[in-house]
Amino acid sequence: METEPPVIRPALRRVVYLMALLFVVVGMINSTPSIPGWDQFWRDLTGWDSLNVRRFPYEYYYPIAFAWMMIIVAIWHSVARKWSEVSPAKRRLGLALDVALVVAAVGIAATYLIENEAVCLIDVITGERAALIERTLTAERELAQMMGLPAPTSIDNPRCMATTGPWLTLIVGGAVVIFLAYNTQVWGFSLVMVSIALAAYAIATVLIWYAFGSDGMNRYFITALGGEPRSLADGRYRVQDLLVNQGSGLLGQFLHIMLNTVFPYIVLGSLLSVSAGGRTLIKLAVVSTRRLRGGSAHAAIVASALFGTTTGTPVVNVLGTGTITIPMMVKSGFSRTYSAGIEAAASSGGQVMPPIMGIAAFILAAMTGVPYRDVAIAAAIPAVAYFICMFLSVMFQSRKQGIEAVGEVPPELRLTRRDGLLLSQIFLPLAIIIVLLLVPKDAIGCDPISRLLGADIIQTATGCRAENLPWIMQLIQNTLGDAGSVGWWAAVTLMGMLFIEPAFRKRPAKLLDALSDAGITSAGLYLMFLAVSVIDIALNLTALPSFIALDILGWLRALNIGDGAPLAFQFIALGVTMVLAILFGMGMPAVPAYVNAALLMGPLLVGLGLAHFTAHMFIFYFACVSAITPPVAVASYAASTIAKSDPVMTSFSAVRSGIVMFVIPFVFAFNPEILLVQAAVISPDFATSGQRFLTGYDGEFHLLPLLWLLTRLGLTLYLLASALARYDQTRLPKWEIALRLALSLLVLSGDLTLQLPAVALSVVLLGWHQVKTKRTRAVAA
Repeated sequence: METEPPVIRPALRRVVYLMALLFVVVGMINSTPSIPGWDQFWRDLTGWDSLNVRRFPYEYYYPIAFAWMMIIVAIWHSVARKWSEVSPAKRRLGLALDVALVVAAVGIAATYLIENEAVCLIDVITGERAALIERTLTAERELAQMMGLPAPTSIDNPRCMATTGPWLTLIVGGAVVIFLAYNTQVWGFSLVMVSIALAAYAIATVLIWYAFGSDGMNRYFITALGGEPRSLADGRYRVQDLLVNQGSGLLGQFLHIMLNTVFPYIVLGSLLSVSAGGRTLIKLAVVSTRRLRGGSAHAAIVASALFGTTTGTPVVNVLGTGTITIPMMVKSGFSRTYSAGIEAAASSGGQVMPPIMGIAAFILAAMTGVPYRDVAIAAAIPAVAYFICMFLSVMFQSRKQGIEAVGEVPPELRLTRRDGLLLSQIFLPLAIIIVLLLVPKDAIGCDPISRLLGADIIQTATGCRAENLPWIMQLIQNTLGDAGSVGWWAAVTLMGMLFIEPAFRKRPAKLLDALSDAGITSAGLYLMFLAVSVIDIALNLTALPSFIALDILGWLRALNIGDGAPLAFQFIALGVTMVLAILFGMGMPAVPAYVNAALLMGPLLVGLGLAHFTAHMFIFYFACVSAITPPVAVASYAASTIAKSDPVMTSFSAVRSGIVMFVIPFVFAFNPEILLVQAAVISPDFATSGQRFLTGYDGEFHLLPLLWLLTRLGLTLYLLASALARYDQTRLPKWEIALRLALSLLVLSGDLTLQLPAVALSVVLLGWHQVKTKRTRAVAA
């Protein structure tokens, strides 16, 4: 969890403010969608044919943005300022760490530009780069002429002549140590602990290889950098790759995701935090649930679900809605512990609530190669099931305590006409995201609007295609499905809508404040990503995940459990993965928890027959649920602070209220069709076996089997929620609680001979409970 920054001087605050604001302005320009004619307009206006007004060249933009963010972090989270009241010696140490972070960031950025073959900064400065390219191109043309081939007009980037040489390892290694040290001050030691352990493991195995070689050595104990004769210099290429690799480098995929996909959503979340729509959203939740028993708790669930999908951060969700909803629940009669638990569980669900979800969902899309659109679709049914189960839990708890509906809404929470207008600040950006994410690109062209606006329609044997699309339809088509572009349009739309509020128009500087806050948030987030990058690099270098997957698969198969072995193996591996993801998530955000567990256990789950995407969705859910899982549950702790309840007891209450979040991942692991996307049923053995889909699936959507599964899921949720509340229409005896828990498992069984009797017995049990309760009440009356 990110720590609060120490009090900052006004002058330094202004510096950070301006740096963050400039970073956001440049970042939003970089994230600009593909607007037809936009690039050419600016080139014609300036006369610069090579001008880029969006998607700046990564080889220059990434290192500059990285150094800029780390300078912001060093000023905003200054360790010297944090330790200023401890002792002069410690303050000096803190100042040294602040300076070290800036030096390391600038050093890494400069080294990146020097070592990256697309730049070769020193060669460019000396003029050697242009001469080298010209010589190489001349040689290629001469070779092409000899071979009778067309003359090439360009060549691949040649290697840099002037580099940092042997100093590269020291520069990168020292910088990584500084980044991890600074992470402990901003994000806490639990995040860094895993990075340090895996980095130490990688270094130790390299040294063992160097000292003893690889003959007869256990593969877990060595990491070979090259062949014989052994030389540590063989590792220079690995270190250079660690720095400049666009996939797993320090300035690689995580920075790419941050600057090109997630960035507009961080800006959107910051804008929403200053909009008047947030409080109006809570009013809407209260009004819409006022006639339900336990209306205040139901309102907390609705508010957290709606608010949570705009931020995707459980602690922010708790602080954003809990300050209003928790006191409401306590006033209605719920205990402080239960009220805080409901808020924590509901706020954690915001991470899995489409369309925005949390940052970890964007990482999932990148790691699986699945469009974010499909991630949002896949999360829809599990998210709805989660919040339905929470509604049921509150309903049973309300019956148990005799809590009635809110009925009359307090004057301060009643909706007005102005509130209806302010709600558009929330719902219009969300509508933009939903529509532009879910509508496929090929829906544009042959549609009636495109025809009406004059698109050239060409009929083909398989349908039609459109040419010369009108400008507006081309713009829409360019945006559809591109998560970064969709977020950009939502953020820009909200910027304009903020001014419909009179108070905002009186102080328009609030817009700049929100943008600056977004820049500071982005900088702090990438500091966290650096620790995650170290983990990724260490695991890729040592191949540890592959070794673990192969050995566990071999061990499971050696058990020879019998005909049910594959299912049993999957269940065991899924259980271990669940525990690992929750452990990784203790005290840290969902992103590193998900990445760590995915890198370690993802190959194992795929090896056991789960689709690659389904395996990652399973891990993602448990990384998110770690926010409410004791003993270190950041969302539960935040809620307990508001409710003034015991943090540990609040965590257990949150787990009980959000128990379905522990169940749903197992449901879609064994029933991937519930995720609604083809990626969930693609066979992991497709490349070798030729079988594209998992056994029993054809990649098509089948409505009736899905409805049967959803019916069983709904019945399971009812049984589970009532059993955990120990109450339905009346208090449940222990034998009935046990029976309902057992039936909730059997109803979801993949064996039809177990499903049908379990469903029938569940219906009979629930019907009998209703009849018995009515008779008891009739006799009592």
